[in-house]
Amino acid sequence: MRGNLFAVAVDLVVLTVRSGALHVLLVRRTAPPFAGSPALPGGFVRPHEDLLDAATRELAEESGVPVPGHHLEQLASYAAPGRDPRGRVLTVGHLALVPDLPLPAAGPEAGSWHAVAGRATAEPLAFDHDRILADGVERARAKLEYTTLAASFCPPELTVAQLRGVYEAVWGRPLDPRNFQRKVTSTDGFLVPTGRTVSGARGRPAQLFRRGPATALHPPMLRGES
Repeated sequence: MRGNLFAVAVDLVVLTVRSGALHVLLVRRTAPPFAGSPALPGGFVRPHEDLLDAATRELAEESGVPVPGHHLEQLASYAAPGRDPRGRVLTVGHLALVPDLPLPAAGPEAGSWHAVAGRATAEPLAFDHDRILADGVERARAKLEYTTLAASFCPPELTVAQLRGVYEAVWGRPLDPRNFQRKVTSTDGFLVPTGRTVSGARGRPAQLFRRGPATALHPPMLRGES
């Protein structure tokens, strides 16, 4: 039976929107296997932890991102033979959506933000992390269609233009500003007016909103729509 035992790990797809593009947090591994290679933040589950405990700890330790107030969910499990040269390791991927935050403090495996759009021609990630990243990005894109999670990428107070920028960055396509504003402001409980405005570079001041109590979009906002 010992030959069938698995070690259990967690790996994190931490996504944010910065400079108008979707970014992922990566670390540079300092220990074998794959020493020197970029990788998703993650690590082994400790004996006293459940999966969410481990993911929460790794998110805070390796990315400097505090979990309270940010979205963290389980993504999928990965246990293909040979995915880890050290032996049979089952990893449970987690997806975190966070607003643009300062880079984590410097350290041996300090994280840095990388544009998702450039990953196709970039240095391969360690283990099977390219697959986990692709699954995480697709999950985020799909969830923006039928949930209000796009606001997780924004500060507590946001404008409709900021929210539209999230959709455009995650989906990788422009959206019609008028249609978008009509959809998000007519969805009950998505955005709640604060009664304040913010001055833009030109034009009238933009209205400030905060995220409302709604969690689902009815009807969904599909990627193929304008």
